[in-house]
Amino acid sequence: MKVNDVFSYAFSAIKLRKLRAGLTTLGVVIGIAAIVALLSITQGLQDTIAQQFQAGFATDTLIVFAGGGFGIGANAGLASESDFQLLVNHTQIIDEIEGVEMSAAVVQKLGYIKSDEKELMLTVVGVEFTKYKAIYSSTFVAESGEIPQNPENETVVIGKRVSDPYDEGTLYFDVDETVEIKWTRTTSISVAPYFISKNETYSGRVEAILKEIGGFGLGPSDSSVYIPISQAQVLFGTDECNSIIVKLEDDDAATIESVSEAIEKVFGDQVSVTSSTAVLDIISSIFSTVELFLAGIAAISLLVAGIGIMNIMIVSLMERTREIGILKALGMKSRTVLSIFLCEAVIVGLMGAAFGTATGWVLANVVARVFSGGGFRQAGNQRATAGGMTITPILTPSVFLGAFAFGILVSVIFAIYPAWRASKLKPVEALRYE
Repeated sequence: MKVNDVFSYAFSAIKLRKLRAGLTTLGVVIGIAAIVALLSITQGLQDTIAQQFQAGFATDTLIVFAGGGFGIGANAGLASESDFQLLVNHTQIIDEIEGVEMSAAVVQKLGYIKSDEKELMLTVVGVEFTKYKAIYSSTFVAESGEIPQNPENETVVIGKRVSDPYDEGTLYFDVDETVEIKWTRTTSISVAPYFISKNETYSGRVEAILKEIGGFGLGPSDSSVYIPISQAQVLFGTDECNSIIVKLEDDDAATIESVSEAIEKVFGDQVSVTSSTAVLDIISSIFSTVELFLAGIAAISLLVAGIGIMNIMIVSLMERTREIGILKALGMKSRTVLSIFLCEAVIVGLMGAAFGTATGWVLANVVARVFSGGGFRQAGNQRATAGGMTITPILTPSVFLGAFAFGILVSVIFAIYPAWRASKLKPVEALRYE
């Protein structure tokens, strides 16, 4: 019997039992849809986060922290158990290392920015504007106003989400507006377990509002306010910096490795050096593990569908025993009967994979649309910005082809036993079957 005849006969058998075939296919559809939806959303989330980090990082930069580890946020680099302090003037040492184009210290704390009745809690960042703009030339860019090259003492540059928190055109802070930055200094009393809080203030004029960055990480942020580093040292009462951003002459792996080793050596291994590419590699590794985990969970539903296929085909075998007996009595070979049942499984797998992939893709987009976006967290009378991100599901060729292969493979594997039983039926016994 020819291959096309086998498929034609198998398809006709499925058409005669539409409801049963539909329910069998539904199990495959659910399993494939779960896999496609989960992996598409995960891949989209990974791609979005990678883009966000790339927006906040530059590939030719290194970030130096005090101690053997690093953090993210206002206390980055300060959580180490080491007593070593990374100082603002340590940039002079780093600038002397071969392969380094320039370096810029970053001093940052959580504080408040206030203008009239408006007040936001955010990260106050002290940087040298000229160097910071040169390092992050694509993100530390003014949308309105101008970032000063030689800032005066009262200069302030603010992120897009600080100026327009609700992203609706209602500006909280604008260019040429005078704002007050507050930071609370807390000191302990040695004679008793008490603390004294003192508010430090800095008044300045908004010189520029940054373009929307959309990224997050250790680079420029939409939710930060920037002041000259000299003023940050006075405001925070310290020469200690959270990190030093190092711009390299190029982004070759050899340059990144040699400069990293040189920086660690010159500071006696009391600092840690991180590259943006290393952070992205870690994120990719984490998401790869998550993808495998989610795919494993979704695959359980396919196994359940496979058991259903086996059950349905065994029932089908019992109903078609006399039919198989007649076919074998007319000269049909055992391998042809086996092929017919396996072809039915392949057809079920193909239909289930096709409908499952389409359903999973639609489901992924619906879920992404529901959960994407950002907004604000409100606590009391103070609002804090929270950058949101839009997740765009990605259906990669490997996921697409894998879904079809997995759907067909599961269907065929669980159909092997019923097909084998059907091929081993003896014509005489089959014809006598009631």
